[in-house]
Amino acid sequence: MDVSGWPRQRDGVSCGPSVAVMAGALLDADYGTPLRSEHPQRWFDAEQARVHRAVNMVWPRALGTTPAAVARAMTAHSAARGVRYRWRPARCGDRLADVCDAVAAGWPVAMLIGAVLPRHWMLIVEIEGAALRCYEPSSAALLDIAIDDVRDGRLARLGFPRAFAFVTPHYV
Repeated sequence: MDVSGWPRQRDGVSCGPSVAVMAGALLDADYGTPLRSEHPQRWFDAEQARVHRAVNMVWPRALGTTPAAVARAMTAHSAARGVRYRWRPARCGDRLADVCDAVAAGWPVAMLIGAVLPRHWMLIVEIEGAALRCYEPSSAALLDIAIDDVRDGRLARLGFPRAFAFVTPHYV
């Protein structure tokens, strides 16, 4: 997706909605049109808030966004193409084959990272060799992360060491 700079999450608990909005923009060009407008951050901030309210009907927004909620938000933009997003926990020794295959096929994958507790969402948008390109919403940066670092829980440069969950596409 060609946007003039990736937008930043609006507050300390909107990483999940930020990832869901960016995934929606990647999956649905019409939905993502405001990101190519004169004031993309204004739309992005409002859309994060709308998505956060829509997917966190029961879960307190102050606690962030659950994997199931991120999957619902991403499915809203993929269902018309016959794909539903589901979440799965990260596993010890995870090969990440489903994650890598999805991203290689052009489907963004959300990744929940943390230390003792899950704390932050990122969006995997590309794969290049042995690296995953990830949108990090708190800095609005695109970061290249070695696949082996995800597998082995060596994500400390992201602020948290390991993956807890992935939200991946599934054909229906």
